[in-house]
Amino acid sequence: MPTDTTPPIAPDATLRTPVRPRKPLWHHLYFWVLLGIAAGIVIGLAAPQVGAQMKWLADLFIKLVKVVIAPTIFATVAVGIAGLGNLAKAGGLALKTVVYFNVTTVFALGIGLVVVNLLGPGRNLGLDIETFDASAAQGTLASAGAAAGDGITGFLLHLVPSSFFAAFVEGQLIQVLVMAILVACAITMLGERGKPAVAALDTIAQVMFGVIKIVMWFAPLGAMGGMAFTIGEYGGAILGSLGYFMLSFWLTCLLFLLLVLGPICWWSGFSVFKYIRMIRDELLIVLGTSSSETVLPRMLAKLEAAGVPKSVVGLTIPTGYSFNLDGTAIYMAMGAIFIAQAFGIEVPIGTQIALLVFMLISSNGAAGVSGAGLVTLAASLAAFESVIPLAGIALIVGIDRFMSEGRALTNLTGNGIGTLVIARWTGQLDRERLATVLDNPQLVDPDRVLAEQAARDAGRSVGTAPARPA
Repeated sequence: MPTDTTPPIAPDATLRTPVRPRKPLWHHLYFWVLLGIAAGIVIGLAAPQVGAQMKWLADLFIKLVKVVIAPTIFATVAVGIAGLGNLAKAGGLALKTVVYFNVTTVFALGIGLVVVNLLGPGRNLGLDIETFDASAAQGTLASAGAAAGDGITGFLLHLVPSSFFAAFVEGQLIQVLVMAILVACAITMLGERGKPAVAALDTIAQVMFGVIKIVMWFAPLGAMGGMAFTIGEYGGAILGSLGYFMLSFWLTCLLFLLLVLGPICWWSGFSVFKYIRMIRDELLIVLGTSSSETVLPRMLAKLEAAGVPKSVVGLTIPTGYSFNLDGTAIYMAMGAIFIAQAFGIEVPIGTQIALLVFMLISSNGAAGVSGAGLVTLAASLAAFESVIPLAGIALIVGIDRFMSEGRALTNLTGNGIGTLVIARWTGQLDRERLATVLDNPQLVDPDRVLAEQAARDAGRSVGTAPARPA
């Protein structure tokens, strides 16, 4: 079984790699994750009751990863910003990042509204709000009420933790990001005296990457448990109009990838399909666990190895996990109109645009774990309850688990592409390195990266033959 996620190689690393045979299929992580997903599907179909009890495997894997998420983000962001050595330059990078993420989120919301209006997946349900049973979503409605009651001021106050360590203890990624930015600014103002602090934080980040490398041994088991639970617990909930809505959502995510992210990749000088091939391991892990957080450290390492400077990777990826949830945006837009259609409510185009603007704000800061999308949707609907019944959220509770994979996959893909685009926009992307990696994804294979790094550290040659095409 493979291990994965090693410390990233320097962006200016040589493109020459050792001449070594291609690894057998069973040495690749994606092979074992695929095997785990297949086993989970079989268990869920053949023994649904057994499958419904296997969620603990996925939860265990997610918890193992989340243990190191906060310190990894803190150390990586702080090192990345402080490494720039210029607060003005860091501010410019942050501004470009926020602008790009909000523009793509608008497109995600827009394409979601267009598709759900054209396909109308809820128009045939014909439900009556007076007799509708919303008991299945009581917990979600309660959480949504609390979130909606906080409003914009609550969101701003939530950016700052109650203490320095509270953000780490509670696993609040956006608060960790804020603290990392403050610490990075302070280190930058220290000048030469801040270099030991940067070195110490970089060491912490490398230790966290080492922990993730160990944790990745459990990825196939986590994928098996998550898929077995999904099929075993909710297998019968994908029939009829609800299934049509779910398929409409997955179709919309695909259209967003091809019609929005595809042209963005082309403008940036690389193929979206080659990029997807490069991150196939991460996509499969997310598919099995329904959480994009499980691969955050891996994405940090892989994108830096693909030619993105540490400063860009360190700021953009963690920021994207809070402010660039394209899949969640699509889900929120489609879910709101689907509920209205189910109760025979025609939502005026002006109200839909107002809903889009509100969701653009409410989606910022949402958790990287895609399961939070349902609560975020409910919180948004609470502000428009006079038009769309909030109780209708109970309609999609049963299929939310099936849609969470689509949200997480789209979020992950969009964040990675955003990192490459922003590096290209700021002129810091090593395009030659990226092109070579995309043609041969084995260049960012952990074993190969580790061998190259060890060879460089020892000061010996790693060979003269160029990398073989994948």
